[in-house]
Amino acid sequence: MANIKSAKKRARQAEKTRQRNMGMRSLMRTKIKTVVKACDAGDKDAAAVAYNDAVPVIDSMINKGIVTKNKAARHKSRLNKRVKALAV
Repeated sequence: MANIKSAKKRARQAEKTRQRNMGMRSLMRTKIKTVVKACDAGDKDAAAVAYNDAVPVIDSMINKGIVTKNKAARHKSRLNKRVKALAV
């Protein structure tokens, strides 16, 4: 444990940030799973709606520093591919 006052404060701040990041990451994963479940069920309309809900959340995680730009692009690309496969 930190002994210096500023180090104690940084430890408190780091824990708050970690908790916030975990919540944001969980939200993103939930949105992704919603799209995947809709695709697995074969519900084209629900999958499209879920995808449209998930994309802004994934994009906002880039700005918050939760995920990198490439990881977000990979998720969006794979989800879009699954949703488009239902349309065929």
